[in-house]
Amino acid sequence: MLICATCAVEREEPVPRLCPICTDERQYVPDDGQKWLTLDELQQAGQQLAFKENEPGLFGIRSEPKVGIGQTTQLVVTPQGSLLWDPLGYVDDQAVKTVLGHGPVLAIAASHPHMFGVQVEWSHRLGGIPVFVAGADRVWLGRDDTHITYWSHKVALTEGLTLHQTGGHFPGSAVVHWSAGAEGKGVLLTGDTVFPNPDRRSVAFMRSYPNHLPLSGAVALRVAAHLGDLQFDRIYGNFNNVIYSDAKTVLNDSAQRHAAWARGDFDHLT
Repeated sequence: MLICATCAVEREEPVPRLCPICTDERQYVPDDGQKWLTLDELQQAGQQLAFKENEPGLFGIRSEPKVGIGQTTQLVVTPQGSLLWDPLGYVDDQAVKTVLGHGPVLAIAASHPHMFGVQVEWSHRLGGIPVFVAGADRVWLGRDDTHITYWSHKVALTEGLTLHQTGGHFPGSAVVHWSAGAEGKGVLLTGDTVFPNPDRRSVAFMRSYPNHLPLSGAVALRVAAHLGDLQFDRIYGNFNNVIYSDAKTVLNDSAQRHAAWARGDFDHLT
């Protein structure tokens, strides 16, 4: 198994000359070319994972230094077990020990293919737990495995913890609704299906973030409408970027703003 140095998604050998995920218009191959890594190389170079409690029941896990895109994995802890969301492109024995220290892991899932990381490797090291992959995005898998479970539309992982497929960034792009989060007001973990912006008062809807390719206004409104029936007050993105409160209003207002700019409503300002 090798890991793309740019996106940190695992891939079975023999690997292609270029990573298919990175040659897609949503991502990129660096100017210095394709590089492949191994877990052993990363560990020998001193790679580590750092854990941070974001709020009771939610832990952010980041790689130091950054591996690939460098997302923050979220570990959602419930009384029935945990979800590992947007798994990193690195795992070691200490990380497994820390994760299991919060109880059994029920499932691994990613918001979209850029966040697959070494999800199968995480599964194996955590005891062969299910890896949920949106069926609409299975073409992007770099490593198949018997522990992969394909899903669509909506899956309840356990009480109060549900996957929702919204599409947008990818056809299978998804969010997690955690009803007990934000002191019972509800949390969405969105990856970059819905991306909390630096102003912490708006979110973005993009086909490509690094290449600045937006989604249409109609898709932004569709994603917001899909999430409209859920109860939530907070949103966490895939870099631990957060809308701390009133997130449903922020989501809806941002979708309306995105659609208005896409229609040309504000062209007089340009």
